[in-house]
Amino acid sequence: MATTHVMLRTPRLVLGPWVVGDATAALTIFGREEVARWLTPAVEPIHDEAEMRAALERWEQEDAEVDPPVGHWAVRRAGEDVVLGSITLRRMPPAQEDLELAWQFAPDHWGNGYATEAARAVAAWAFRNSAHELFAVTRPANERAEKLARRLGMQWVGETDKYYDLRLQVFRLRPPDLVLPSDGQRSAAPRVAPAAGMRRT
Repeated sequence: MATTHVMLRTPRLVLGPWVVGDATAALTIFGREEVARWLTPAVEPIHDEAEMRAALERWEQEDAEVDPPVGHWAVRRAGEDVVLGSITLRRMPPAQEDLELAWQFAPDHWGNGYATEAARAVAAWAFRNSAHELFAVTRPANERAEKLARRLGMQWVGETDKYYDLRLQVFRLRPPDLVLPSDGQRSAAPRVAPAAGMRRT
């Protein structure tokens, strides 16, 4: 099943494939400086809707060609056509082996727990679809991303410059470590509907 045909549902959210018609909403995420400054070089800066549409078309094509668990998801509030953010699973350079879990949300929707809820759903789905471990890489100053990684149950494993030629903090998540935010218990799987050199310091 191609990732683009997978839809995930949580109590508050629906995660599904990006479509070109989402360009305006997507630009409120990837076009915001508060978000974009943390993304390069994994995601090139996006300045206008034309660039955003091109990126969405590229993601749609990539998702149609890859096997799970790699993919891109648009995150919407359940029952509303409101795009809140984005979750991505991608293979990181240079070896294209380590699987990165990445999240980007519109600043207007920060502070509501949406990113944690969505990232947890995708992580649980990934573990049920062949992933043995997931990584998050963050700039040293990106405290919001670090806090979210820890809320997921990710463990800090060191820092490295091997992935994107940047000094990055690396967090790793394995299936037994994925936790729910409310009570710290092991994560339950989200509902799935078919439609789509390290150094410690």
